[in-house]
Amino acid sequence: MSGIDYIADTNALLYIFKKNPCMKPYLDCRFGISVVTDIELLSFPNITDEEEDAFSKMIDDSIEFPLDIFTKNRAIQIRRTYGTKLPDAIVAATAIENKLPLVTADKGFKKIKELDLQLLEPKIS
Repeated sequence: MSGIDYIADTNALLYIFKKNPCMKPYLDCRFGISVVTDIELLSFPNITDEEEDAFSKMIDDSIEFPLDIFTKNRAIQIRRTYGTKLPDAIVAATAIENKLPLVTADKGFKKIKELDLQLLEPKIS
């Protein structure tokens, strides 16, 4: 899909929300997201109304990719090959099937050879 620069993992959007400097190079980028990211962002226990509004805006500003048959099959292959957790397999499959790099701080994605990975180094304060 044209106009999309990256698939954002959930933690990348959280780093934008928290204004972590690791996201500075990506602030002008257009993100796609997996359905998993949508679910994860809005299902945190004890989420405040302010956080829910901010997360909903981030989701609205992104393009959400559906879990289609190709992404589903790729997620199955990733889980079988790498033993990846199901949510991470779906996020990785979304990036691979849409030929987009994945922006994440989760080093567990490094084992997925087919993935174009942009690994974040978050600043801890």
